[in-house]
Amino acid sequence: MDNAKVISKARELAARHLVRDGAAFSLADHDPADIWPYGPSGKDDAKELLAESTRVLSELQEMLYAQDRWSLLVMFQAMDAAGKDGAIKHVMTGVNPQGCEIHAFKAPSAEERDHDFMWRCTRLAPRRGMIGIFNRSAYEEVLVVRAHPELLRAQQLPAELVTDRIWQERFRDLCAHEQYLAANGTMVRKIFLHVSKDEQRRRFLKRIDDPARNWKFSEADVAERAHWDEYMRAYEDAIRSTARPHAPWAVVPADQKWYTRLVVASIMVDALASVDLHFPKLDDAAAARLAAARARLESE
Repeated sequence: MDNAKVISKARELAARHLVRDGAAFSLADHDPADIWPYGPSGKDDAKELLAESTRVLSELQEMLYAQDRWSLLVMFQAMDAAGKDGAIKHVMTGVNPQGCEIHAFKAPSAEERDHDFMWRCTRLAPRRGMIGIFNRSAYEEVLVVRAHPELLRAQQLPAELVTDRIWQERFRDLCAHEQYLAANGTMVRKIFLHVSKDEQRRRFLKRIDDPARNWKFSEADVAERAHWDEYMRAYEDAIRSTARPHAPWAVVPADQKWYTRLVVASIMVDALASVDLHFPKLDDAAAARLAAARARLESE
């Protein structure tokens, strides 16, 4: 399949799941089991397109790196067992590691809690020419922390700053930072892997039943299911409040991993194809030096 066709398919698929204006966003409008435009027997076709998409992604990444003008930041957010690690692994499999940095954010350290809530993420934003992948991000501070108010209390903020406006203030700050990144050449894509509660339960049971997956299971993951509704409200509010044309959210159905991975690849291809990526062009003087170097090498 030629690159233009792959990019066209990526744009079509990405458009279905991207939220560029969150004003009327409702999570209820997005089905975690969606596999459009494929049917139950479309898995092989999707895997074939995924292979083509990762090939094109690798070529676009090479130009991104060589041109050294733009960068791409992709932030993944999801409930446990939604497939973040697998999606990153499968989509980035063909990308040159030299041009990609992946950062996974766990519970903040004491040092990180002593800084502003975005500090640990903002300092790792990708350089020009790079793809940056955040496995979780500063959005944890309006998702996990919102579902667990005790975490907010542990941040030692001045009491007068912890008001009922704090979440909207954090949304404002996140939007302002993403606007700043976009104005400096960083494309921002925020990906929510939308898994259903029933599918999460099946995956947890699989981790328990399969000895090779036992290490993935944590009792804390099951405890978090008690907060499912709070999390869904937090995700909906975050997406509604921070989806912007320059920093859209992608609500990616995550009940079928093969489809999830294809959509993630499509979103990244769509983002990179949206700007004028090309290999650097030599001016006349540089071309003359190149010709001289060739002549010297050929004369040896």
